[in-house]
Amino acid sequence: MKLVKTVKSVVLIGAGGHAKVLLSLATSAGFDVIGVCAPEFKSKEVKEWRGVEVLGDDGCIEQLDPAEVGLINGIGQVTHNNFREIIFKHYRAKGFSFPVLVHPCASVDSTANLGQGVQVMAGATIQADCDIGENTIINTRASIDHDCNVYANVHIAPGAVVCGGCTICEGAFVGAGATIVQSLTVGKNSVIGAGSVLVRSLPADRISLGAKPHITRRLKN
Repeated sequence: MKLVKTVKSVVLIGAGGHAKVLLSLATSAGFDVIGVCAPEFKSKEVKEWRGVEVLGDDGCIEQLDPAEVGLINGIGQVTHNNFREIIFKHYRAKGFSFPVLVHPCASVDSTANLGQGVQVMAGATIQADCDIGENTIINTRASIDHDCNVYANVHIAPGAVVCGGCTICEGAFVGAGATIVQSLTVGKNSVIGAGSVLVRSLPADRISLGAKPHITRRLKN
């Protein structure tokens, strides 16, 4: 597994459900989480969140030194929501790095390549020769099989299965428990609904919902 070089001190952006999980992950990975940036807490004058100092709103990040402090993108990603991508690109342009986070209970093959800010959650599997683009989430128990190319800003939701040789284009969302059979392409910004089974490639900006298995022919002995 080839990882980008990272800093050890980090600030967490966001304080929702995804951020809670990332706080635990970052701590277990040995990062020093020196604060959380959460505008909603500043308005309520909250000083501490889950044992971490609340630094304030987005303005607090501007005061940090990108050479010394990295950022963790704790903004969750749901369908048709590019706020997470906007945050990532904004601070990358200002010179900040986003460390790769891999949960100790995840399995990532040594030949896989993980881009800047990739987050691999508990129980996830990434197999041989996969390429995972920056700012992508491989969520809890998701499985990416061999030779898959997953582009930037993708979310593979909990329990989803991407079979070997697939291409998941930028900004796509693969819902919880969905299955994508081998060698297919999911187009840019497309959505695979939770529990769906994709058996043919999906163009860009489309939604695929449901699973409709049916008997096509009798197998020969």
